[in-house]
Amino acid sequence: MEITQITNHKKQYLELLLLADEQESMIDRYLERGEMFVLEDNGVKAVCVVTDEGDGICELKNIAVNPGSQRQGYGKKLINHLLNHYAGKYTRMIVGTGDVPSSVRFYERCGFEPSHRIENFFTDNYDHPMIEDGILLKDMVYFKRGMSGL
Repeated sequence: MEITQITNHKKQYLELLLLADEQESMIDRYLERGEMFVLEDNGVKAVCVVTDEGDGICELKNIAVNPGSQRQGYGKKLINHLLNHYAGKYTRMIVGTGDVPSSVRFYERCGFEPSHRIENFFTDNYDHPMIEDGILLKDMVYFKRGMSGL
């Protein structure tokens, strides 16, 4: 397994990024200003983008695992890599997601705790209804995790 940072031609991973954020114009808001990482294990298994939000905070804007490779620990391995990579540079990582049980459980298992929510984020910012696990997304729920003690 290898995790590498991608600095050029980030759009080559668009198909995978769209699994986690299904509107390209939303991805375009953070892709170039963010740092991208790809996890490979006999092929690309996962990808993510992290942005600097200032005041010692970085945000995991997108993390996606290939459908055939989900629930095998790749997402958690990628998050652990990010926490180690950014330790000393940031004091906290945040991540926003849809308010669905599978996503909430995933981030809690990765050591994140609830932070805040942005009401109507999905209905106000996407040009079509966003549905995840059969649930219509409305609010963006944020989670946070300290970077110390890794």
